[in-house]
Amino acid sequence: MNVIKDFLLQLALSAIPMFTYQPFFEERGKQGWREKAVMAALWCLAVMLCMTFPAHFGEGYRLDVRVVPLVLGTLYGGPTTGLFLAVFTVGYRLAGGFDPGFYNTLGALLTAFPVVLGNVRRFQAADKAKRIRLGASLTLLYAFVGLLWFQVLNGGELGTLPVQGLHLLFVTVVGGLLTAFYEHLREIRRLRSEMLEAEKFRAIRDLTGIFAHEIRNPMQVVRGFLQLLDDPALPPRKKEFIQLSIEELDRANETINELLDFGKPAGGDNEEVEAGFQLQRVANLLHSYAELRSVTIHTERDADCWIRANPRKLSQCLVNILKNAVESMPEGGSIRAACSAEGDSRVLLTIEDQGVGMTREQLDRLGSPFYSLKESGTGLGMTVSFQIIRSLGGKVRVTSERGKGTRFAISFPKSDR
Repeated sequence: MNVIKDFLLQLALSAIPMFTYQPFFEERGKQGWREKAVMAALWCLAVMLCMTFPAHFGEGYRLDVRVVPLVLGTLYGGPTTGLFLAVFTVGYRLAGGFDPGFYNTLGALLTAFPVVLGNVRRFQAADKAKRIRLGASLTLLYAFVGLLWFQVLNGGELGTLPVQGLHLLFVTVVGGLLTAFYEHLREIRRLRSEMLEAEKFRAIRDLTGIFAHEIRNPMQVVRGFLQLLDDPALPPRKKEFIQLSIEELDRANETINELLDFGKPAGGDNEEVEAGFQLQRVANLLHSYAELRSVTIHTERDADCWIRANPRKLSQCLVNILKNAVESMPEGGSIRAACSAEGDSRVLLTIEDQGVGMTREQLDRLGSPFYSLKESGTGLGMTVSFQIIRSLGGKVRVTSERGKGTRFAISFPKSDR
């Protein structure tokens, strides 16, 4: 019973990072270096506490679940956090001296930890179900390797196998349970954020639909009278003023059209569309625009990338993203636009540029109404694009690094054509 009680204590200790980080940092949506440092420190605290209060059994033998915060901290925090945790684990265990337990810790790290590091990208790119399976299986693998090292260093202590078997089972369950718990919390946060965004968009759509029509009507009247006043006999200075006025009215009208597009539902009139063809068509349309800015667009497309979409809306979405990619490279560069099958059920469109990139704060606000990184931008183009993607059942993932460029990965359900 004491062993079970100790294991339950270990469970509570290994869950400290999630229960602490979630309400104070994850809920605020911040992911800067300070938040990552705090998360790494919390994982280290969990490792230290698990090692400080182990489960005792047999003649001086101890077991703990340090493997859970070590593995999950690496998977969620990335390779840098993982290496920091590994060094901390070895250093803290070294305080107990060069006994078999230290060599057991070192052997397990050298043998199993590279496997965990090799699965970080796979874990971070996976969906919820795959993450839970990976979290549990990598925790089991690490703990099993530690058990093998224990048997080797202690000359095959078969009498300890029942307790070690319980330890393996417990570690696997805890690894999967904590991964599922953390993923569930993140999903709740995402759904709440989407609900707030939907409410905000609904209110903005109602307002923009009303005001856009009321503003555009008198503007069209003013533009018509300005055209009537544009007489060849007028002095050049006055003709210039009239022309500038008409151009500014046209620019304002474009903004109003974006407002109207924002107010319209993005779905409807969907049909079978070859996504690669649409991407190639948009790239061809923007070819001259890109050349004027010393930008080249390279396209790649696989066959059989059919989706259900409104062709006009899909083109509008791709034009917005590609045009932004061109404008993000004031010194010129190249853009890679590709369409490929993502398994048997989805189609992936990727657009990568070599532009100025974005900070984490800018990425978090990307797609918000009226938020733009361009001086003359309204911020509605990207908002409408994100709406179109969502209405087609798509998912968009944007990654960016300041000074190195931005990558859009847009995934759509594949059509059963």
